[in-house]
Amino acid sequence: MTTHPADGMPASATENGSAVIRVLSYNIRSMRDDNAALARVIRACAPDLVLIQEAPRFFRWRKAAARLAAATDLVVLGGGATAAGPMLLCSLRATVERTEDVLLPLTPGLHRRGFATAVVRIGGARIGVLSAHLSLQEAERYEQAGALLDRLAGMGVDHAIAGGDLNERPGGRGFTRLSAGLRDCWEVAPWGGEFTSTPGDPHQRIDAIFTTPGVEVLACGVPLPLTRPDDLLSATDHLPVLAALRVPTR
Repeated sequence: MTTHPADGMPASATENGSAVIRVLSYNIRSMRDDNAALARVIRACAPDLVLIQEAPRFFRWRKAAARLAAATDLVVLGGGATAAGPMLLCSLRATVERTEDVLLPLTPGLHRRGFATAVVRIGGARIGVLSAHLSLQEAERYEQAGALLDRLAGMGVDHAIAGGDLNERPGGRGFTRLSAGLRDCWEVAPWGGEFTSTPGDPHQRIDAIFTTPGVEVLACGVPLPLTRPDDLLSATDHLPVLAALRVPTR
């Protein structure tokens, strides 16, 4: 396994019987901030998969998503307005098997929520992927956490990754529901920083990456060793979460 000497984060690689991949989860606030800084943060993390929340959803949203993908040497995999905000990007290392945008039930008076999902193959590993942005309202958030688990279980894959802005700290009902069924990557192999909100005053972890039990978590956290502090401050109103994962190929 290759690691970057200065930061200790495992690099993407294909090994005997497994693929090491980098997965980034990031709330980008509809690209309303410094997009050049945003692109630099994503590129510095060298991800194979990016799980976006609050992707552009309105006027010319597809062009905005395409600009971000081009600026980060990635490809738009799915999601955006058609998933109510979550979006997936991927590197050319990924082969796409299928994608599906899922809209969740609408609670009157609250924002529409959804999932961006895909099944991809990377280095021989077949992986289900899901990006989510859960509700601000506790009861709805708890139900959406259950819907997320159901969606992963129905993807027909042995190994899956989910991540996003949970709008809740560890110990909350929705967060606990997810971590009971999946592995919270920060808890398994903490690396870098823990807190994701807010960039100017990091004091809470409300963004996370989870995996199914068969995926080995090598490292996970806010990529402080990889990124410039001023870029993290100006890119958006969340800090990203980066995970290095080893996924079996059989």
